[in-house]
Amino acid sequence: MRRKRAETRAVIPDPRYNSEIVAKFINNVMERGKKSLATRIVYNAFDLIEERTNRPGLEVFEEALKNATPLVEVKPRRVGGATYQIPVEIGANRRMALAMRWLIDSARKRSGRDMSVRLANELMDAARNEGATIKKREDTHRMAEANQAFAHFRY
Repeated sequence: MRRKRAETRAVIPDPRYNSEIVAKFINNVMERGKKSLATRIVYNAFDLIEERTNRPGLEVFEEALKNATPLVEVKPRRVGGATYQIPVEIGANRRMALAMRWLIDSARKRSGRDMSVRLANELMDAARNEGATIKKREDTHRMAEANQAFAHFRY
């Protein structure tokens, strides 16, 4: 038996940009409860972006997030003896969560020493519709498109 839906907690906006999205991103970057370090990494990445592109870091971040956001994903569903990958549209919260997670994972996998530099590079690439994050989104969309025949097995 399923329990009731978990309530979504309100996120306190970050101090510099007064943005809930940036605060959520900082929380995703954070490891082992080290929020001050995560905040420093994100803000340094935004400063680097501003130096390199002559555009506000927040603007580039929002552009990158918009480009990295997936519209559909595939979910496995057992029908009879077979497991089908069924394309499902994603809700707004999960879209944002996936885009943030993919951006951070791609930045962590990049070569280099400083996380803020890697994050800045990944955000700039995503804002230009390039990089590992965008490839991940394209692969997800391609998989959903390929399995469109199973869409009638709706969730």
